[in-house]
Amino acid sequence: MSIKTNLKGRLRNTDLPTTHGLMPVFESITNSIHAIEDFGDVEQGKITLRILRSAQEDIQLQGRGKRGPAPSLDIWSFSITDNGIGFNDENMEAFETLDTEHKISRGCRGVGRLLWLKAFEYVEVTSVFEGDSEHKMLRTFRFNDTHGIHSSTTIAAPIDSSRETTVKLVGFDKKYQKNAPKTLPSISNSLFEHCLWYFVRDGSAPDIEVVDGDDSVSLFDIYDAHMESDAVVENLAIKSHSFSITHIKLREMRSKEHGLAFCASNRLVAEEPITNKVAGLFGRISDEHGDFTYSCYISSPYLDKKVRPERTGFSILETPKFQPKLFDNEELSMQEIREKILSQVSVFLNKYLQDNLKKGAERLNGFVSQKAPRYRYIAKKATETGFNVNPDIADKDLELALHKLWAEEEQQLLEDGHELLNLLKEGQKAEYEKRLPRYMERVTEMKMSDLADYVFHRRFIIDMFECAIQIGPDGKYANEDQIHELIMPMRVDSNDVKFDNMNLWLIDERLAFHYYLASDKTINSMPTINSSSALEPDILALNLFDNPHLMGENIGPELAKIIIIEIKKPMRDDAIAGHKKDPIEQSLNYLDEIRTGSVLWKGRPIPNADKIQGFCFILCDLTESVIKRCRIHGLKQTPDGMGYFGHNPEFDAYIEVSSFDRVLKSAKERNRAFFDKLGLPTT
Repeated sequence: MSIKTNLKGRLRNTDLPTTHGLMPVFESITNSIHAIEDFGDVEQGKITLRILRSAQEDIQLQGRGKRGPAPSLDIWSFSITDNGIGFNDENMEAFETLDTEHKISRGCRGVGRLLWLKAFEYVEVTSVFEGDSEHKMLRTFRFNDTHGIHSSTTIAAPIDSSRETTVKLVGFDKKYQKNAPKTLPSISNSLFEHCLWYFVRDGSAPDIEVVDGDDSVSLFDIYDAHMESDAVVENLAIKSHSFSITHIKLREMRSKEHGLAFCASNRLVAEEPITNKVAGLFGRISDEHGDFTYSCYISSPYLDKKVRPERTGFSILETPKFQPKLFDNEELSMQEIREKILSQVSVFLNKYLQDNLKKGAERLNGFVSQKAPRYRYIAKKATETGFNVNPDIADKDLELALHKLWAEEEQQLLEDGHELLNLLKEGQKAEYEKRLPRYMERVTEMKMSDLADYVFHRRFIIDMFECAIQIGPDGKYANEDQIHELIMPMRVDSNDVKFDNMNLWLIDERLAFHYYLASDKTINSMPTINSSSALEPDILALNLFDNPHLMGENIGPELAKIIIIEIKKPMRDDAIAGHKKDPIEQSLNYLDEIRTGSVLWKGRPIPNADKIQGFCFILCDLTESVIKRCRIHGLKQTPDGMGYFGHNPEFDAYIEVSSFDRVLKSAKERNRAFFDKLGLPTT
């Protein structure tokens, strides 16, 4: 007796992913459920799944002469025993014929037995069933990919035999075994999830027990532990197709995610997680009985028709296929099915998700207002269209999500802008004028968000500056390099660094405008100065204005400026005479070296470069030694008592010495109005 087809060829063309190693076992359990239903007594039905592990030498465990626990052994085979109708003549004939239409109304495709041979070496079947006479019959056979059905016998069963069928799947393939659950609890839970539909449907399920050595688990016990309320069933239509969805709340299944379970002909086919795909559905949710995991089981005649033969997926397009309106297309895509189902899921779970939605909104609003005001507009717009966030989301992930929405909105604005221009070019002035106000409103809101981001950046830099000038936990003050980097990155010039990375506005807003800027660079390396000096000003800014008068002999120098910024370590108190110890003298020396060389404008020397205006800004704390140097240089104290200023006629330079506290206070005052508008706190 043999299968009436090329069995090896069919096996090659049968797909079973390595992650679905237990699918043949679960299919056999489903067959047993059908066999019990066919006999007509589900309440008395009994199915036993035995996990059979490979033999192992005795192991001495910490001096005790005992065998190792069963879960530590590899699984070699499974046996499934039921008291269903068994392999009677009708069922045996169907088994001998691949692609049989026997039980096609149940979605049986006649290929489930092929899955057995994809993951197992061979199958042994023993079946005691009701015969044509009053005596029971005993049928045994083996099944493998080489001989098909062989070693078959059918005889009268012993008089005291009970109706019982055992299918033994032998020789679990290593590649499937590796990816399959291995312990009794994990196998039982996986089987329960696969068979859950039978427990919640009308008609219930037979008693199903999983046995591993001396231990066993009843799926009814798992059901009782995990199900505290009846399932809720809804019917809905998608196009002209009817669907049934069953809402289930599962308890104590911490490894299971919220998900959709697509079924075909009373069998679980595919599952997919829906965490973050429903507004407010993050992690575990709760009702009056405590935490639960949500599952939605979906069934439909459409899914029955579209299920693949191996029952590991559906022959349904992921996205809708374009069809001219002329055709009445009733084909569905997974996207259309999923969207309609998720809409119903959202309605069902709404009352359980309100707390999550509230916390998610607080998380989003707090992040935008305190850390990323640039996204205020985009967050508002996204929230209005259903965007929601996990309250536990990391700052990085939240910013990435908002940035993605921001980029999409910018692209849409660009496309809409081109479309508006085309309307104008095509003479559709009325339509252009109709759309323009809303477009400009969106553009303005986006640009205001950019401004908010810049203002927030200033607040952040001010806070960083305030921390940098305070004494640290180690009792020490920050080095001057840390403050320098905050104001301007070191060892770069204006050709190397972005404008946004310069924070010269901390000192003076006008310093943002310059022709050339160098930070911690030697004078002889600066392309705008022809000098051999190796001195390194902390920061040098050169302002040269693109004006034809600049090249004149008498007017040019007045339009240019050389700005020197010198930064010292907070609370440093060792200023003495000499250009290496006196910050004022040090700055004047830099100025002199630059003037002594020749300043270049577009590669040409500037006449009277030695008369270019000089400005020296010294940032340091007003320690006793610094105050003494200020007085020696003839500088006057500022009205607020937090700095000194004056003009040195010998070097024709304006000098301003500001304490770090004065710089901080001035920066806060200049930006206070902007901070207030954004609702940022000020001190």
